[in-house]
Amino acid sequence: MTAESVPEQQYRPVLLDPADAADAATLAELRDTPGIDVRDLRAELRIERDGLLDAPDLGETAADDRWAYYPWRNALVGVPGPRTMRTIRLDRNRNKLSQAEQERLGTQVIGVVGQSVGHAIAYTLAQEGTCAELRLADFDELELANLNRVPAGLFDLGLNKAVVTARRIAELDPYFPVVVYPAGITDDNIDEFFTGLTAVVEECDSMDIKLAVREAAQQYAIPLLMETSDRGLLDIERYDLEPGRPLFHGLLNGATRADLRGLSTRDKAPYVARILDPAGMSVDFAAGLVEVDQTLSSWPQLGGDVQLGGASVAAAIRRLGLGRRLPSGRTRVDLEQCLDAVAEPPLVADLDWSAAAAEDRPVVANDADTPAEAVVACALRAPSGGNVQPWKITATDDEVRIDLDPAASTAMDVELRGSAVAVGAALYNARIAAAARGVLGDAEYVETPGGLTATLRLTPGTDPELAGLYPGALARHTNRRLFDGEPIGADVLDALAAAAAEQGGLVHAVTDRASIATAAELLGASDRIRYLDANLHAEMFAELRWPGDDLRTGLDLRTLELKPDELAKFGIGKRADVMARLRELDAGVALGEYTVDRVVSSSAVLAVTVVPAGPEPDLRDYARAGAALERLWIEAGERGLAVQPVSPVFLYARHKVEAHAVSPGFADTLTSIQNRFLDLLAVPEHEIIALVLRLGHATTASVRSRRLPT
Repeated sequence: MTAESVPEQQYRPVLLDPADAADAATLAELRDTPGIDVRDLRAELRIERDGLLDAPDLGETAADDRWAYYPWRNALVGVPGPRTMRTIRLDRNRNKLSQAEQERLGTQVIGVVGQSVGHAIAYTLAQEGTCAELRLADFDELELANLNRVPAGLFDLGLNKAVVTARRIAELDPYFPVVVYPAGITDDNIDEFFTGLTAVVEECDSMDIKLAVREAAQQYAIPLLMETSDRGLLDIERYDLEPGRPLFHGLLNGATRADLRGLSTRDKAPYVARILDPAGMSVDFAAGLVEVDQTLSSWPQLGGDVQLGGASVAAAIRRLGLGRRLPSGRTRVDLEQCLDAVAEPPLVADLDWSAAAAEDRPVVANDADTPAEAVVACALRAPSGGNVQPWKITATDDEVRIDLDPAASTAMDVELRGSAVAVGAALYNARIAAAARGVLGDAEYVETPGGLTATLRLTPGTDPELAGLYPGALARHTNRRLFDGEPIGADVLDALAAAAAEQGGLVHAVTDRASIATAAELLGASDRIRYLDANLHAEMFAELRWPGDDLRTGLDLRTLELKPDELAKFGIGKRADVMARLRELDAGVALGEYTVDRVVSSSAVLAVTVVPAGPEPDLRDYARAGAALERLWIEAGERGLAVQPVSPVFLYARHKVEAHAVSPGFADTLTSIQNRFLDLLAVPEHEIIALVLRLGHATTASVRSRRLPT
């Protein structure tokens, strides 16, 4: 077979199966035919497929390969099976469209009537894979004057326009189903054309056919779209939702098909004006209508406007297929108007911390303070999740009282347990300062209906060991830099465990690289949930403080020690709409990278725990855990170790019901991660955790978090 013998209406390639005897014989004959261009793309496309990230299991093998013979090209092409072709070709759709969304859109059957503007629309739909089948109708042949807007060539002149479109789509994907109606839409074929359609796109010139297509869309209760290549005018007529909707939005004022049949271009102009609205036309198009049949053969169109129409209709078809809002009516996608609005982009200035830097100063003991003031100042230096400082501290000359403040609680602070840990650490710091100032009296916790109260009486007394921790308590801080990963000596780990034990605490640590990597993976997965859960995400970013904010509470952004690329990612990470989309896609693994990178750089990951005093833990137990945590943290600092809390979302949830309260949409995932994490650190079920820390060696932290005054 040669190009000269190809029927003009042929638009589908011939698919040949090498395993079929008849097809194999045809293949052999074609390969031996002079002038046939033979290209085997299978190996290179398999390499491309193997390079895809997170590709689905397609279930296709070499047995699904085919050879596609394009008679009009005199070309024979070897390709893998249809699912492999579609997956590779549409991979870059992700995640503008999820895999599930692509599959849903890939069930639509779209009809396109008219193949000038319609060519761009049909090809765009095929490119995006947003339909399972295209039906193309046009009775006209391609002329040279059409090439200002139809992306064809000289070799296509004289061919039916629908055939030209179909051939181009076939060369995009030989498996893509296209049906051509080269006679256009007629009374004889209109029912066949419309049966089974999801939507129809009307882009023909004949006014009576425009009405016929709308009547059929109304009869078959399917949506109709029309794009007019002037100022991006897009019409949507939802006959599926509004069966009695007037045709053309009622703009033709009752004109019938008989009124519109056989009109010249000039005679169509009044109806075109009614449809397009003279006041809304571009100046050039309106002026062109005046000249039709005088100095112009037809109304003007530009290739770029036509291509824009393809994009506009494709976007609308996506909305239809995904069940998103798309009412009847019209809109404009006006590029000229957009270009009129060109303006200088706002400059993205570097964060200016100069004013804040002037206030940064080390925390030191002030001998001028009264003993009570010194005790309070040290208590305020205790750690708390997000530096929320969940306490109210009051002091007299005789006592310091620390009341847990429930108003500072967050979703992760299950049953106020994290707040109780902070109160316990604050009381421990208060005792250290009291010992250093010689006013160390009795201390107690009282659990109240509103939470927890810790009281320290200021009476003459001291404890040399506690007093010796005073500088360390004031110096204790978080360091979120990357650590060097060098091993920590067993003697240092023993000293840390002993320090926690002084306050009744236990330490569960991992120090080998494999276990640290696993801990990083689990903690990163927990952070991903913190981003994806809408409430946790809002609370997380509410903790952050930027230049100009009050830095006495929350996390000063500088303390995160963000690298430039990490800071840039924060601009995306703080967008709730982006997180909602990632949640919808079940994606966002990279959201945990910040934590993963830091944990992997650590020398140890450990949990500080206590055994509850009774059968069920109460807030006093968590406060005791806070004291053990603070004692270990001070010891780590005195031994030159950098410390960062890396506590997971599930930290204070003791069972699945509580995990559900933290994050209803991720309770199962959180429970699974929690079980793996506790197994990794060998934390017994009966122990409660104060905090999870990563330890190592690092350069000094840039700044330290400030505190609110009492």
